[in-house]
Formats: sequence, C-alpha cells, structure tokens
Amino acid sequence: METRYLSLKAGQRLLIDKLSWQVKAGECWCIIGRNGAGKSTLLRTLAGLREADGGQIFLHDKPLPAWPLLALARERAFLPQSRVDAFAYSAIDTVLSSRHPYQGTQYWESNSDLEIAMQALRDLDVEELAQRDVRSLSGGERQRVAIAALLAQDAQLMLLDEPANALDLAHQVSVMQLFSVLCREQNKSVVMVSHDLNLAYRIATHALLLMGDGSWVAGPADNILNADQLSLCLGHPIERFTHHGQTLFLPRD
Repeated sequence: METRYLSLKAGQRLLIDKLSWQVKAGECWCIIGRNGAGKSTLLRTLAGLREADGGQIFLHDKPLPAWPLLALARERAFLPQSRVDAFAYSAIDTVLSSRHPYQGTQYWESNSDLEIAMQALRDLDVEELAQRDVRSLSGGERQRVAIAALLAQDAQLMLLDEPANALDLAHQVSVMQLFSVLCREQNKSVVMVSHDLNLAYRIATHALLLMGDGSWVAGPADNILNADQLSLCLGHPIERFTHHGQTLFLPRD
C-alpha cells in the first residue's frame, strides 16, 4: 500500500499533512501518536472506510476507491478499536463471517472455511469458546475472537487499531509474536496502532510517528524510535535504554 500526499482533517483541524508513505510486503509498521493525533482516522482511511481530505491511496498501484469491495476484502483486513455485538452470534459464526469474500455464489460455508476458522480460534487460544455467544465473553476473550476473524480473512495487509487492547500480559505477547511470524514467514504486512512502546518495539520493523500538528516522521524502527523523537511525538520525556539485551522505553519524571 502507498499513500501520496495524503491529508486528513478532523473538522478544520489538520491531522496529517501530505503523507507520502509506503508499506511493503513483510513489513510491520507501528503508528504512534498522542490522543487525537489521527491514528485511528488514518487506519480507517487506509481501510477504505473514510475518504481522504487530500491526496491518494494506492493498493498494488491501483487507487483504493477503484477496488471492488469483495476484491478489497481479500486484500486488506481491518481490526477496529472497539465493536458492538447487537446479536447472539457464536464465536465460530463470528469468525466464519470473515470468510464471506471467498464464498462466491456459495450460500453456506465450506468445510475448508470451517477448518480455517477453527484454526484461527486455536491460534488465538479461544477454540473452547467456539460455541459461546460473543456477548457473554470477557473483553479479552472477545478481542481474541475478533483477531481470529481477522486471521481467517487471510488478507495480505492487516490494519490493526490497538490489537492488544483488553488482553492480559501473556496474550499480549503471544498475539504480537503471532503477527511477527505472519510478517516473517508469510510475507504479510501489518500496520498497527499501539500506545505500548515496549510491546510494539518487539515486532515493529518500521514506525510512523504522528506529531499532532500535521507533521509526521516515518522509517525503520531503530532509527525512528529514539528518545528525542518519541518525547516530541508524545509530549512527555521518554527514555530509551537497554536492559539484559532488550530495548525498553520508560517515561521520565
């Protein structure tokens, strides 16, 4: 995916100004910024759920608005920050719904669709919840079912808005490791919003900092995620240091 001079606004406020940026196969991008900097707005625009206020977005060199919806759904998947479950769907039916772009003229899911959905539930450690009403799940369980649905969609580009939201520590780590493996071994691309610098740094190959005034900085994670730029981006002093071979980020008093 590529953006060319992309501009986004909230009312009269400029969130992102002339973003020229490219996401390549196998890359994992982390988007970082303060509340209201435009992170979720950018993801929704990249997903095709919101029109840009300027510039263009291309997917495989084709303008995003020119993609038919079913074809687009096979290329990119989107995990929103929150969701509302109005109906009593089971977890397995929720995940199976993401197989719709591949069903063509079939009315029912195939055995292959079912196996893909079950494997996604296993990958997220929620297989035993397959028949549970999603409205009865805890926040963390529901988030893992949502991520399982995203995996079952089998898109090459995954757009994730705070994927570790509501997850306990063990599942935060395992989910991040899963996305890292998908990038390395299946050449998929991940673009995720995260407020946890340490968690994001574990898997990010690249980072995009949104400064909140329209300006931005993008590049390889090791170059971009330094104390000076993060402090400016987040509006608070950040310290980067190494402990037992691991890079860590902490706010300074």
